[in-house]
Amino acid sequence: MSYTLIIIVITALISLAAFNNDSLTQKLILWPRMMDKPEEYYRLLTSGFIHADMMHLIFNMITLYFFGEYVEQLFMMVGIRHEMFLVLYLTAIVASSLPSYLKQKDNLYYRSLGASGGVAAVLFAFIFFAPWQTISFWFIPIPGILAGVGYLAYSAYMVKKGGDYINHDAHFAGAIYGFLFLIAFEPNHGLTFLNQLLHPQF
Repeated sequence: MSYTLIIIVITALISLAAFNNDSLTQKLILWPRMMDKPEEYYRLLTSGFIHADMMHLIFNMITLYFFGEYVEQLFMMVGIRHEMFLVLYLTAIVASSLPSYLKQKDNLYYRSLGASGGVAAVLFAFIFFAPWQTISFWFIPIPGILAGVGYLAYSAYMVKKGGDYINHDAHFAGAIYGFLFLIAFEPNHGLTFLNQLLHPQF
């Protein structure tokens, strides 16, 4: 079984359990105001395994499935150890949670949950390997690199604007982290992406 499927199964089981157990949700959720002691820092990771509702869970896991399976194969093809995919995903959840924790640590009412930061990291790992591969948004095919730039611009805009209940900080941070992770651990350290970018294929 791939790491992608293992992550999906574990995330689905924990999320489904939390849907019917509010005390479990409150124990796992990212709640910066409650994280004034090191023993509470685990929330930076566990918040990525619970979701607001079924649609939130399904959307994240479907996206992870389609891009995660492909990225896992690419890891092995270019010489990155297979288990590094798991490292990418888990550390991305933590890295994408940090901006919210730092910004909201004095806000008693702020809480956040969901796997979006980790999923964004996997999505941008895909873009790293195949920047001109099309990604469909509302059934419209867009080259991955253009979709990625648009995603970052939109996330940055919404971070500044605020006013909704989506953690755009996590989306932006997860995406950037996924890209930087590949630059650090891919054997050519970014030359793979640059070569692909300079030779568009549609």
